[in-house]
Amino acid sequence: MTEIESKSPFSPYRADGKLYGFVCVVTGATQPIGEAIIAELAAHGAACIYDSTLGLIDDILNAWGRLDVWVCSSGLLGPPSITNTTPADLQKCFEANTYAPFFALKYAPPAMGKLCEKRNYPNAECKDVRYGSIVVVGSVAGVYGGCWGPCYTMSSHAALGVVRSGVTVLKGTGVRINCISPGQIDVGVDLNNFDMRGMTAQLPPSSLQSKEAHKANTSLERAGLPTEVARVAGFLASGFSSYITGANLVVDGGAS
Repeated sequence: MTEIESKSPFSPYRADGKLYGFVCVVTGATQPIGEAIIAELAAHGAACIYDSTLGLIDDILNAWGRLDVWVCSSGLLGPPSITNTTPADLQKCFEANTYAPFFALKYAPPAMGKLCEKRNYPNAECKDVRYGSIVVVGSVAGVYGGCWGPCYTMSSHAALGVVRSGVTVLKGTGVRINCISPGQIDVGVDLNNFDMRGMTAQLPPSSLQSKEAHKANTSLERAGLPTEVARVAGFLASGFSSYITGANLVVDGGAS
């Protein structure tokens, strides 16, 4: 272990990548990817994981004295065509896909900059280094079009814009911001139970593509799993990614 890794009880540069002492927030925790991210952060040793909103930041600081990781995973797919997209639909998609990351960028970093002594709870550690990680779960629709409808593509591009702009906003704070862009992810939804207007789903069901299409268009020849997205979130939350900010990690099995 190097000097920078061992200089204090709490360090974002832990050699084992564990999140001991970390207090995390995961929005969209009722969706498959959000559920998988919570399980991943817990497996890394996070002290506490909230399914929370920005309004509870003060409560989190009062209870735990710190905030370390904020994962925005509360996306919305929206209608598949511009014909079926109403102004209200567009507003809801931007609220879910873009407003949430923007307000995380605005309000989470000051809380992440708070230092604290070691408290009396499981996996507790003191925090004597300013550190934080904001992770935005977006979509490959933020990189190119044609994944679904214009509403989804527009708001996904804007979400990636929040991450890009965050690099300058967060300069000198010790807080990083990165994006995960999943491709076809099997979230266990079949077409019989799927809302084709996309107003209750985060991602298109992988069953929209046949196994033959996955084999032809994806290097790994299959749809991804929520746990495979969650592992990337765990990496971005931990010290393993300590020199990564403003990045967009595409998780699409080589489809793009």
